[in-house]
Amino acid sequence: MADTEYDIILVGGGPGGYVAAIRAAQLGMKAAVVEREHLGGICLNWGCIPTKALLRTSEIKHLIDNAEQFGISVGEVSFDVKKIVARSRGVAKQLNQGVGHLLKKNKVDVIMGSGALAGAGKLTVTDADGKTSELSGKHIILATGARARTLPGLEPDGKLIWTYREAMVPEEMPKSLLVIGSGAIGIEFASFYSDLGADVTVVEVMDRVLPVEDEEISAMAFKAFEQQGMTIHTGAKVSGLKTGSNNVTATVEMSDGKVEEITVDRVILAVGITGNVENIGLENTKVEVDRGHVVINEWMETGEPGVYAIGDLAGPPWLAHKASHEGVICVEKIAGEKTHPLNTSLIPGCTYCRPQVASVGMTEAAAIEAGHEVKVGRFPFMGNGKAIALGDSEGLVKTVFDAKTGELLGAHMIGAEVTELIQGYMVGKTLETTEAELMEAVFPHPTLSEMMHESVLDAYGRAVHF
Repeated sequence: MADTEYDIILVGGGPGGYVAAIRAAQLGMKAAVVEREHLGGICLNWGCIPTKALLRTSEIKHLIDNAEQFGISVGEVSFDVKKIVARSRGVAKQLNQGVGHLLKKNKVDVIMGSGALAGAGKLTVTDADGKTSELSGKHIILATGARARTLPGLEPDGKLIWTYREAMVPEEMPKSLLVIGSGAIGIEFASFYSDLGADVTVVEVMDRVLPVEDEEISAMAFKAFEQQGMTIHTGAKVSGLKTGSNNVTATVEMSDGKVEEITVDRVILAVGITGNVENIGLENTKVEVDRGHVVINEWMETGEPGVYAIGDLAGPPWLAHKASHEGVICVEKIAGEKTHPLNTSLIPGCTYCRPQVASVGMTEAAAIEAGHEVKVGRFPFMGNGKAIALGDSEGLVKTVFDAKTGELLGAHMIGAEVTELIQGYMVGKTLETTEAELMEAVFPHPTLSEMMHESVLDAYGRAVHF
């Protein structure tokens, strides 16, 4: 290792760490990324990207199963799980190599190993062979990410009881599956396996699926999932798992107090994540850890001078684009550039189940609870020509405005390609757009985006096509 002194060191090469390192290099700082496993982090290698590759397969399977409505006759459809998994892993590998190229292009050093704080401005790196070395950095940014959270009595074994890692690389397709948790991770896997023919049961401890979403959107998602054949228990709790030779029996406490046993081939745990705070040298520092996450201020600074934290390690929302944005803000602040604190109300969330769900800003209930008098607009997919032509006419676009100022407080969608549409509202919120500009904007026809326009119009009693 030729160089050991840097202006800035990123501990973790995920979407927070590698983006921050590139931005630091752009600003003239000598930067290094210390990564223990794979460049691109969980998101690129075991999260966002490979799961989208899997979901693309199940989406195609769903379209083929319904080809008759488009005038196409298809014979018996089969699939090869090994090929599905291989394609997903290939996509991840391609992007992993792309991150390496970007770092090399920007002259960022990549040091493979596990990093741990070792005093002021010092970082110890331990490689795969156990060999240690020391780096010096004026600024050290912790971007070690997070891992799947487990609950007592519900520990994964990697064979019958899976985390997201095992769920992404099944050796064979389970005939039946229990998903514990109905957040984005749980519901995406539920969609994938259900569309490929598995009998899927979802257990959610909260009173609705996708509990962080607007209640109206959650209700529509619940109905859609049940129509697809999923069995969903809300307000329920899995109190125990008993493994057999090739199945698992779950004890489920239902919302009505009854206790039922459900036997399935496999179980997926999707009960949240916890930060990778262990073994990174926090013990003798002023870095504060709260419920598994590092505490930071608006500039990503920890309690230890010269040490920062970004991404999943620093808490919710646990999203790759949030991590990247935090990394850029942190580095620009260090460099003395004009920047801004992160506004979490401008971070869109996307769930790639079928139907897709996307949102940004306040839900209707949150806006009312915050004291806003609201105007709410809605437009259904069934009123949109492009949605009908696509054969995807189930869904809704919902917008929430402050009745007094016209401020767009939140936008919530369910339906085809809403994970792409949500960006339009995010840009509008970032520009502090009111209903006036959104109503005056010209949306192209025929597109799904027209529903965004109509939803705004509906909030003010001006919807044309519904």
